Amino acid sequence: MASISAANNIIVEKLPRTDRKSSISKSGRHTRRCFYGRNRSRFSSITLCAVSEDTTKDVEFPPFLPSEVKNVKDLAAREMARRIQRLPVQTKLSKQPIMSSCVMPNTQNMDATPVVFLHGFDSSCLEWRYAYPLIEAAGVESWAVDLLGWGFTNGEGVTSFSVAAKREHLYEFWRTYIQRPMVLVGASLGAAAAIDFAVLYPESVSSLVLIDASAYAEGTGNMAKFPKFLAYAGVSLLKSIPLRSYANLLAFHSISTSRIIDSMNVGRLHCLLPHWEEATIDFMRSGGYKVATRVKE
Repeated sequence: MASISAANNIIVEKLPRTDRKSSISKSGRHTRRCFYGRNRSRFSSITLCAVSEDTTKDVEFPPFLPSEVKNVKDLAAREMARRIQRLPVQTKLSKQPIMSSCVMPNTQNMDATPVVFLHGFDSSCLEWRYAYPLIEAAGVESWAVDLLGWGFTNGEGVTSFSVAAKREHLYEFWRTYIQRPMVLVGASLGAAAAIDFAVLYPESVSSLVLIDASAYAEGTGNMAKFPKFLAYAGVSLLKSIPLRSYANLLAFHSISTSRIIDSMNVGRLHCLLPHWEEATIDFMRSGGYKVATRVKE
């Protein structure tokens, strides 16, 4: 059975203040910071900060992403978005293979344990735009997979976006492309998805990493009983700019208004795809994740 542990013992340490200062270098308008892993061995520097507009030109994004991606300023988000791919996944949920969005490693080593990142509620793989490059730079085979119904997976022709559907889709993705036990990293509701998956498919998971886990929030509550028109109203509010901006204001400390707006644009980008409303409503009305009794398993 899967256990809760650190992913491959990878530890990203905070540098002492003097080291942090000396590790920062500037090249043009890009600010780069060097990080250290286990045994303080240096690995490649990762760009984490937002950049000025003149560095955001001439970037080619996948054609299935909303055109609004071009307005994103955050360099880490732009680089992550540039790498998003859609891979075909055959399931019982659709007559055709589901074109499933993810960020995949540049190379695979079938003898190594991969790390697979799952985002939280109503989010996308862009949620991992800062953590993913650090783990990848440490030499770990890394995947960031969009849960069915969220992210940038094509939802056309998909019959369900429930917990069971999300689980089946993730399993078929794993069986098709990963094919060996993985370290499954879940944030927020993604942690509930990870627990749910590990209990049903223990052979697929070597260990779990749960971050701010929504493990004891039992389902979607009364939202599962909402009339459809009320559910649509709630979902419309969920993607609204004021609500998303306020959420970012609460999440980040002492950042500029422009950064709040940019983070909001990144966070709601997937909401602009077709079928997002139907997928979110279907999940809410299905009852959501209920994994509290499975934590001990």
